[in-house]
Amino acid sequence: MSDRIIAACDGAAKGNPGPAGWAWVIADTDGRPERWEAGPLGRATNNVGELTALQRLLEAVEPGTALQVRMDSQYAMKAVTQWLPNWKRNGWKTAGGKPVANRELVESIDALLADRDVEFRYVPAHREDGDHLNAIADQAASDAAVSQEPAGTALGTATLPVPAPEHSAPARRKPAAAPARKTSTGSGGTARTLKAKFKGTCPCGRQYAAGEQIAKVGTRWGHPDCRTAAAG
Repeated sequence: MSDRIIAACDGAAKGNPGPAGWAWVIADTDGRPERWEAGPLGRATNNVGELTALQRLLEAVEPGTALQVRMDSQYAMKAVTQWLPNWKRNGWKTAGGKPVANRELVESIDALLADRDVEFRYVPAHREDGDHLNAIADQAASDAAVSQEPAGTALGTATLPVPAPEHSAPARRKPAAAPARKTSTGSGGTARTLKAKFKGTCPCGRQYAAGEQIAKVGTRWGHPDCRTAAAG
C-alpha cells in the first residue's frame, strides 16, 4: 500500500472573470476524504481559482509528505510541471515574449514545490465515472464562488460538499410533424374537399347543389366520387 496522501484541488469562476472561489480535499492513503477547505476570491478568472487552489493545498500539507494531486485543469498542471522552467529561463516571459499571466501565484507554487515529492494526475471533470475527490473539490469551489464565504473542516464544517449529480444529455425533441401534404389524384386535383358556395355542374354532366361537398376534378370542381373516373 502506498503511503502517498491523495488530494484534489479545483477552482471556479462564475463568468470568467466573475465571482470566483477555490477548494481542496485531502484524503487518506486509501482515498477516503479526511479534511477540506474552500475560500472566496472576489472577482477573478477560473485560472486564478485553479492556481490558488493548488497553492492553498500545498500550504496545508507538511513539506515532507508524499502527495498525489488530482486536478482537472490542464492549464494549472502544465503551468507548474512543463512551462515553469522555460518561463524562468526567459525572465518570466512566454514563448511569444509576453509577460507570464498570474506570475505571483506560479512563483509561490514553485517555491512550495521545492524539495517536495508531489505527483500530479489529470482527471477529467464533470463525468459520472469521474474522480470522486475532484467532484467534491469542484462543488466546494463552486459553492465558495457563489457564497463568497470560506468553509471547511478547520472552520467547523465537517460535512463534505455533496457533488451535484451529473446531468445526462437532454432528451432530444421529436421534430414537429410536417404539415399534411395534399394527396394528388393523378389528374392535377387533390383529395381536399369543400362546401360549394354555389350550385354548379360536374364534369360528369350532373349538377351539384350549393352546400354540397365538392372536390377538384381535373381542372374543374365536381362530385368527389368523380375524381377516380377523371384520373382514369
